[in-house]
Amino acid sequence: MTDALSDADHVRRNSAVWDRWAADYVAAGRRNWAADAVTWGIFDLPETEVGMLPPDLAGLDTIELGCGTAYVSAWLVRRGARPVGLDASPAQLATARQLQREHNLEFPVCLGNAERTPFPDASFDLAISEYGASIWCDPYRWIPEAARLLRPGGQLRFLANSTLVMLCTGSDEDAPASERLERPLFGLHRFDWADGSTEFHLPHGEMIRLLRDSGFEVEALVELRAPEGATTTYTYVTPEWARRWPCEEVWQARKR
Repeated sequence: MTDALSDADHVRRNSAVWDRWAADYVAAGRRNWAADAVTWGIFDLPETEVGMLPPDLAGLDTIELGCGTAYVSAWLVRRGARPVGLDASPAQLATARQLQREHNLEFPVCLGNAERTPFPDASFDLAISEYGASIWCDPYRWIPEAARLLRPGGQLRFLANSTLVMLCTGSDEDAPASERLERPLFGLHRFDWADGSTEFHLPHGEMIRLLRDSGFEVEALVELRAPEGATTTYTYVTPEWARRWPCEEVWQARKR
């Protein structure tokens, strides 16, 4: 394992866990690579309701932080962007490269840690993450790194679990979110789960301060709602819960 992956215990933990899980995500990756429509999150909400992508991607240099099978980067390249994917799991990247061959699409996918990347300052116009760095990396490290990578005026867009769903989730990460608060808001940051993985989630106030301190202006916070009749294969929240409260949220920010 390279130094870029081994400088923090949670990076090592998550790399190992995602290598173990990678086979379970091949089918979803293949489905998303083949999809014409762009959809997001555990309920496959359409891009028109989510706003993860800038309206014009043509010619943009983009980096997907925690790309997994790299289907987001595949969507980007088909819309005229020049994407780079970065992930800490060799097994996930192996799937990404297989899907590149199947779809005859080429763009760099690199092994690395989104908290400390190998790229020069001001290399990209857009940094994006859907359940990648947005939850598996420490925001106090990956968000300043994203700011370093972006050019002035560059955009950061990421999708993650909502703060509210994390407050309503107990120690069993697979049990459905409760209708009561299960943990305090103050001190919300690191979640070490029994399966060996580590996630990170911040209160909204702390996230806003972090983004601004890192050189971003917050443009939007979009709280996502499950549609009528929605289903999901994930167990940590029910569609009924996600109809009443947001279980996912999207942050949009621009580098000053």
